[in-house]
Amino acid sequence: MKGIKERHLDALAAYVQDELYVHPQLHHFFLELTLRCNAHCFHCGSNCTAAKSEELSLEEYHDILDQIKEDFDISKILLCITGGEPLLREDFFDILGYAHKLGYHWGMTTNATLITPEVARKLQEVGMSTVSVSIDGLPQTHDELRGLRGGYELAMQGIQNLIDRNYFKAVQVTTVINHKNIEQLDDLFNIMDGIDLDSWRVINLEPIGRALSRPDLMCTREDYRKLFDFIKEKRAQGYPVEYGCSHYLGLDYEVEVRDWYWLCNAGVHTGCIMANGDIGACLDIERRPETIQGNIRKDRFSDVWFNRFEIFRENHANQAAMCQSCKYTSYCRGDAYHSWDYDNNKPLVCMKGILFD
Repeated sequence: MKGIKERHLDALAAYVQDELYVHPQLHHFFLELTLRCNAHCFHCGSNCTAAKSEELSLEEYHDILDQIKEDFDISKILLCITGGEPLLREDFFDILGYAHKLGYHWGMTTNATLITPEVARKLQEVGMSTVSVSIDGLPQTHDELRGLRGGYELAMQGIQNLIDRNYFKAVQVTTVINHKNIEQLDDLFNIMDGIDLDSWRVINLEPIGRALSRPDLMCTREDYRKLFDFIKEKRAQGYPVEYGCSHYLGLDYEVEVRDWYWLCNAGVHTGCIMANGDIGACLDIERRPETIQGNIRKDRFSDVWFNRFEIFRENHANQAAMCQSCKYTSYCRGDAYHSWDYDNNKPLVCMKGILFD
């Protein structure tokens, strides 16, 4: 099996280097509607708050949606709506109603605390197909980590309101595992198994955003192994549990904890427009001059997509001294762009020495 995986990974590495970096294919287009949020999650990569953020207007979003439809085949693109908490936009249904009218397939990431039965109905009316809701522990833990008293109960009710519509293509829960809540994995599984979810996405805390202030909650070597063994076991049993797209995991875990092999989609399959109009590759990537590729108020997204993004279309392991003698660099390519140290040119997370040698 390892030999088969190596052949697949070699083929993927050649495809990425010779084809995907040269001819990127936009599959996921993210719109960050706002940085406002009614929660204050300790691990938020975007440092969202309740304060008013710089935001594009309804008319600007109409122009963006028109533009993308003109320049791309939107039947091959999932429009991904996020924030902040996107439902805090007063014109949310105007924006997404227009997207639906244009024929976009779209999904949303939300904390679900604002999803009443009426909101769930309106989400159906404007064509939402997929949704991912954040649940980060049992009630007390979830509320503490997300800084919102009663947030767990509101979110779980929001999930049920979505399920009750019996319309959406996929209702997913995403859980961020850290050194504290990893002990609740089994209890959380029993809860998720008891509701009609399409998938449970379990990911690890990343050293980005506000999480940098809590090094005590970063996963240990033992935590990582426990997490991936848990996902691998549940998937082998037929449960729809999956890991995210964050890191190269080595031959023991690749394809075992998610459907296919590691690939950082930033800038090759994924692009985004931030709340202030900045254009980037992935909303989790640190926002700094070299990662922000333009602004939609002065640049056309397709021009940026096809003519910039060089920083995301190279094997950046070539820049890292710690990667030069590693035999896996063609597989990991320096690992994820959202967990890259842009000041020191090295990955902040590397699973070599944790999951494999």
